[in-house]
Amino acid sequence: MLEETRKRDNRRSVRSIDFFRGFMRSPEQVGSIIPSSRFMERRITAMSELADARCVVELGPGTGGTTRAILEAMPADGRLLTIELDPQFSAMLDDIGDPRLISHIGSAADLGEILASHGLPGPDAVISGIPFSTMPREIADTIIEAIRDNLAPGGRFLAYQFRAHVAKFSEPLLGKPEAFEFELFNVPPMRFWLWRRPGA
Repeated sequence: MLEETRKRDNRRSVRSIDFFRGFMRSPEQVGSIIPSSRFMERRITAMSELADARCVVELGPGTGGTTRAILEAMPADGRLLTIELDPQFSAMLDDIGDPRLISHIGSAADLGEILASHGLPGPDAVISGIPFSTMPREIADTIIEAIRDNLAPGGRFLAYQFRAHVAKFSEPLLGKPEAFEFELFNVPPMRFWLWRRPGA
């Protein structure tokens, strides 16, 4: 147990350095200068309802902290597709070594095509940490439309953000969020919005 805790802490330290480097390289693509806290990761998995998810999509996995937490919460036969613009961040996910993980370099705006290219069904959950506050409105609308059009019936879209732009962009396309929560134990404190596609 002590050795596992030490390994986990070491991974967090390395991810923090890599995350900061990624932020300095492309600040418009990274939502924070440090990785998420354990408290935030727990809130992500709880709100996304992952226990029975067959297919999950993570937009902007960064250095993989949230990715590991999502995989831990998913069933053994689930599949997790990560979509990341930064090839260096995407390469870091190779160390996870989970056969359920599919790492894709590309744009969230192409969600439908990416799912089809990997033979995946409509996702039961889309989890997004990409910073909507730094992207043009047209790109934000395209991404949200792709999420809306590809979610499975009853599927969840969870966005965690420092700023509220995602709600402003999403409400005209998705309606009012089903839930809104706030996580103080993270740097910076993070807001969570949850939408659900109607259906079984």
